Amino acid sequence: MTRGPSDSGPQGAAALRGSMDATTAPHRIPPQMPQYGEANHIFELMQAMWLAKHLSTNLLSVESLIAKEYSPLAADARMHYQKFKMVPDMLLIRLMQERLKEEDCVRRGWILDGIPETREQALTIQTLGISPRHVIVLSAPDTILIERNLGKRIDPQTGEIYHTTFDWPPESEIQNRLMVPAGIFEGETARKLLEYHRNIVRILPSYPKILKVISADQPCVDVFYQALTYVQTSHRSNAPFTPRVLLCGPVGSGKSLQAALLAQKYGLINVCCGQLLKEAVADKSKYSDLIQPFFEKEIAVPDNIIMKVLKQRLDQQDCVERGWVLHGFPRDLDQAHLMDNLGYKPNRVFFLNVPFDSVIERLSLRRTDPITGERYHLMYKPPPTIEVQTRLLQNPKDSEEQIKLKMDLFYRNSAELEQFYGDAITLNGDQDPYTVFEYIESGIINRLPKKVP
Repeated sequence: MTRGPSDSGPQGAAALRGSMDATTAPHRIPPQMPQYGEANHIFELMQAMWLAKHLSTNLLSVESLIAKEYSPLAADARMHYQKFKMVPDMLLIRLMQERLKEEDCVRRGWILDGIPETREQALTIQTLGISPRHVIVLSAPDTILIERNLGKRIDPQTGEIYHTTFDWPPESEIQNRLMVPAGIFEGETARKLLEYHRNIVRILPSYPKILKVISADQPCVDVFYQALTYVQTSHRSNAPFTPRVLLCGPVGSGKSLQAALLAQKYGLINVCCGQLLKEAVADKSKYSDLIQPFFEKEIAVPDNIIMKVLKQRLDQQDCVERGWVLHGFPRDLDQAHLMDNLGYKPNRVFFLNVPFDSVIERLSLRRTDPITGERYHLMYKPPPTIEVQTRLLQNPKDSEEQIKLKMDLFYRNSAELEQFYGDAITLNGDQDPYTVFEYIESGIINRLPKKVP
C-alpha cells in the first residue's frame, strides 16, 4: 500500500469544518471560486506535490516497526513478538500510527508492506483516517510461492538471504555455511498460504478503485516497473469540476443540437446568445430598449450590450453551480478577449468543422408551413402531402447567398479564435450528430492532454 502526505486525515477534516461553518448553510459558491482553482491548477498541484514526495518513500513493515528504538510501543511490541510470535492488532496499529506521524513519513510519504493482514486491521486503519492512494497485490500460483519459500537459505554470520535457484552465492565458503531459516517447510508454508487466501478476499473490497493486481510470476524488474508505473499514475481527481463549454462553428454546424444534448444529459445550462437577446426584448428587461433598435434595423447588436446580457445570465446561480454550454458567442477575437477579461473562461472549447456543401444541404432545404408553423426539410423531413409542400416558405436567411456570407465570416475569424483557445478540440461535424456528441462528451469527461512546450 502507498499513501501520500496530501491524503485527507482527521486534521484535514477539522480544517474543512472550521472553514465551512454549518450554521451559515446554504453556502453560495462565488463565480470566481471554481475558475480560480482550475486556472491556478490548485488540485493538480496538490496531487503533484504528493507524487514528488511519494517517489522516495519510507518502507514500513511489521519487522521495521517493532525494531524501532526509543519507542515504548515498539519495546512492548517486541516483547509480545518474542513471547507469542505475534503483535496484537491495536498495538501494531498504534505503533504504525506513531510512525506515520513522524516528519520523514509526513514529508516523503510511505509504503506499507504486509499491513493490513486481516479485514479487521484494514477497517481499523481506515477508521483512523489512514488512507493509501494506491494498493498493489502481488499474485502468483501457490506452487511457485512454495518453491520460492522452500529454496530460501540464510547466512548465519551476515544475515543475508539467498535462494537455491534464483540467488545462489558463488563462494563455496558461503555455500557451506548456509542454513534453512526457521519455520521454512512445506506444511507451514501451505498453512500460511491458506490463511492468506482466507484473509485477502476480505481485505480487497476495502480498497475499491485504487487496487491493482500484478503477477509476481515474472522477472523482478518487470514487476518493479509495473508497480512503479501504477503508483506514478493519478487517479481521477475528486476536485470539483464545473463544465463551462463553448461550442464554435459556422451556421448549420449543429451547435444548437449538441448544446441541447449536453444540457439534457448533464444538466448544463444551455446558453444561446441569440436566444438570450430575443428573450431580453420579449421580457421587457432593462436591456430591452437598448437591443430593440438594432433588431428593427436588422443590424448586429454591439458587443458591449451582448456582454451585459450574457454576464447577467452566466452570473446566475444555476450557471455557477451546474455549469453552462455557450454557443453563438464569441464570434471573433475581440469578443473572445472581452469575455475573457470579464472572467468568463470556458474550460472546454470545441470547433465543429462542416464543409460548405453540407451546410448548404442542411440549411437551404429548410422550409416552414405558414399555417401550422411546422418545420420541414425537403430531404430529411419532407412534407406529408403535395398540398403542404406547395405552401411551404423559405426563410430569407436560409438562402445560399446568406449562408455563404455567414460561413465566410466565421472562417475568416476562426483561425484567431482557435489560437486564442489553445486547448480547443476540433471535430468533424459532418457526421451523425450522436457520433459528434460522443466525441464532445469524451472531451468533457476526460482530462485535456498536456501539451509539451
